[in-house]
Amino acid sequence: MTQAEDKKPRPDEARSTYDPEITSEFAIPAGLEVSRGGGEPETTSEFAVPSGLQTRQPPAAEAEGSAFSLPSTYSAQDAPAAFTPATGVPAVSLIKDAPWQDRMRTMLRMPVTERPAPEPVQRADEGGPAIPRVLDLTLRIGELLLAGGEGAEDVEAAMFAVCRSYGLDRCEPNVTFTLLSISHQPSLVDDPVTASRTVRRRGTDYTRLAAVFRLVDDLTDAETHVSLEEAYRRLAEIRRNRHPYPGWALTLASGLLAGAASVLVGGDVLVFVAAALGAMLGDRLAWLCAGRGLPEFYQFTVAAMPPAAIGVAFALAHVGVAGSAVVTGGLFALLPGRALVAGVQDGLTGFYITASARLLEVMYFFVGIVTGVLIVLYFGVKVGGQLNPDAALIVSQRPVVQIVASMLLSLTFAVLLQQERSTVVWVTLNGGVAWSVYGAMHVAGRISPVASTAVAAGLVGLFGQLLSRYRFASALPYTTAAIGPLLPGSATYFGLLNMAQNQVDKGLVSLANAASLAMAIAIGVNLGSEISRLTLRIGSAGKRRAAKRTRGF
Repeated sequence: MTQAEDKKPRPDEARSTYDPEITSEFAIPAGLEVSRGGGEPETTSEFAVPSGLQTRQPPAAEAEGSAFSLPSTYSAQDAPAAFTPATGVPAVSLIKDAPWQDRMRTMLRMPVTERPAPEPVQRADEGGPAIPRVLDLTLRIGELLLAGGEGAEDVEAAMFAVCRSYGLDRCEPNVTFTLLSISHQPSLVDDPVTASRTVRRRGTDYTRLAAVFRLVDDLTDAETHVSLEEAYRRLAEIRRNRHPYPGWALTLASGLLAGAASVLVGGDVLVFVAAALGAMLGDRLAWLCAGRGLPEFYQFTVAAMPPAAIGVAFALAHVGVAGSAVVTGGLFALLPGRALVAGVQDGLTGFYITASARLLEVMYFFVGIVTGVLIVLYFGVKVGGQLNPDAALIVSQRPVVQIVASMLLSLTFAVLLQQERSTVVWVTLNGGVAWSVYGAMHVAGRISPVASTAVAAGLVGLFGQLLSRYRFASALPYTTAAIGPLLPGSATYFGLLNMAQNQVDKGLVSLANAASLAMAIAIGVNLGSEISRLTLRIGSAGKRRAAKRTRGF
């Protein structure tokens, strides 16, 4: 070895002299053999499959499945044992003979994953309807029901029934006071289809409401087979149908209603005629305001003035006529009992937004009535009218006359609600039963008027639900008019009279009593309906069978 080669450094010496990484504790020690990969990228994910683990790869031509397809690593031979939760698997148990309202309401209260799926109901040559058209038909039916005063839960049940009758599963209807919406999602991986509709006009027409219920009942019937085009045609006919009673009949009915209400609080024949004239004049003034486009608040204000003015005129003339009975009768024809019952029912069933809106509407109507009556009473007191707030304590007991008057009141109320002629007789009898129970408990039994009103309203709701199930119709035509004799017209009037005479404390107490009676009516009607649904499984009148288009019934 030459001297130059002897002075040449070895490789390890050269590395320690020139390589700066020798100072790192992660440097590879000299003499350690480390195999280096041939350009393979370094794996940084903790979810990567280890190199030594063999997995079954899906075929290359297999497309990506949906969320409901089996995993690629699943094997029927090596399937894991079935697992049952400790609380058990909830069973879907629905009554076959129950009306569609009860079946749809039961499924609406279920989670989406536990609802029984609908069976295919379309004919083979139809190929199934378009989803947007089914949703549009559903919204139009819901609009007519909500505008007619139906409760929010019953509207949702009807919309749900229409969707399921055409085979649409996983539908979610949503109802508020002015907005209807529905969403349909075919599966977890498909985009949902959502549609909405705004309810801008409201009108009381229970004949149209009953026709819509018959349409929904036919759609849910397994033997009817109503096509989508036929459903649209029938819905158009329902919209075009005229009211069953002319305008003069409605005005006459409002007068008779006020006269019958005045008899209930102790009026005679002269009071009956005066209350009827005042109510008919107020009704015509309200129609005039409606024709000019004024809101309903002003219509109620104007309609409340003529009966109050006639009562004040009797007080000024000193003719010995109970002017308070005249004013009370006029108020009976204006009190929004329908909206009150619907609002409380929505609150009891969990639709708090719709209930708040309905009760706010009732408050506006009530304030309009209060404004009209207070204006007349204030001027009547100023000019020397002697109106006695304690006259409510002197009411003659005439059971037969009052029962007849209560039945006349229910009959005229049914006409004002535009009910079918076939339902008028039943609701008239229901109103007579309501007043008989109230009189027996309050007058004969000396029971609190609030408790007596609640029991009587509960029977009205129970009988109304039975009649609606027997005729496959809505319960509103059989209950709303029947609660007319129970409305707190006298308590409202005497509260307003006390306030007009600067007796605010007594007035507030009387108005609070009126509010308590109104709540007792609404809660009693709802409780009677719920009791009938829970205990009485009546769903067939021998005319048709209940729907059987869903599995598990």
